[in-house]
Amino acid sequence: MARVLIIGASGGIGQALVSVHQNRGDHVVGVSRSADGFEITNEASVSSHLSALGGDFDRIIVATGALEINGAGPEKSIKAIQADAMAQQFAVNAIGPALVLSHAGRLLAKGRPSCVAVLSARVGSISDNRLGGWISYRAAKSALNQIVRTSAIELTRSHPQSCVVSLHPGTVASAFTAKYLGRHPSVAPVEAAGNLMTVMDQLSPHRSGGFFDYTGAIVEW
Repeated sequence: MARVLIIGASGGIGQALVSVHQNRGDHVVGVSRSADGFEITNEASVSSHLSALGGDFDRIIVATGALEINGAGPEKSIKAIQADAMAQQFAVNAIGPALVLSHAGRLLAKGRPSCVAVLSARVGSISDNRLGGWISYRAAKSALNQIVRTSAIELTRSHPQSCVVSLHPGTVASAFTAKYLGRHPSVAPVEAAGNLMTVMDQLSPHRSGGFFDYTGAIVEW
């Protein structure tokens, strides 16, 4: 039985990740804004909630994120950039996960294989960007990938059996993507969670710092 910590456990993918782990007998600890008042963009809130946890987790999943914040959706072009909206994207999609990762060294088990997975998005890939648009969200996810990569390098020094990765879950049918489902094939949250679990189960330390999709394939930076 693995000990699993899921950040963002009340979201569409987060709830599904809780379910699939519990269904196979894992001990799951979930924290979320709606259930626990966990504010991922607030340093004091992140520190208070995570410091109260006992640690020794085999797996930590950061399943937070937002595509549309306070009514501001993805921009169609650089001409639509608004400073406040862009800053909010970075706060939710990059800075928040970074705050969580700053606690990973204490929370993660030592002396045995462990995994930290942060949900990213393929649109955060600079190499794969052929359409433009969605600038704030893309840039925040690109920043997140750099944060994950750097965290992986640092965490390996104290946790040599750890694997820290960014994961692209695909397009998941949830409130997060409700306005955009017509553009891409989508899967139900429980299917996405099952796919992600399969990928995480196959990860090993030599893949730490990577960016993978829901099939386990490498996503270009």
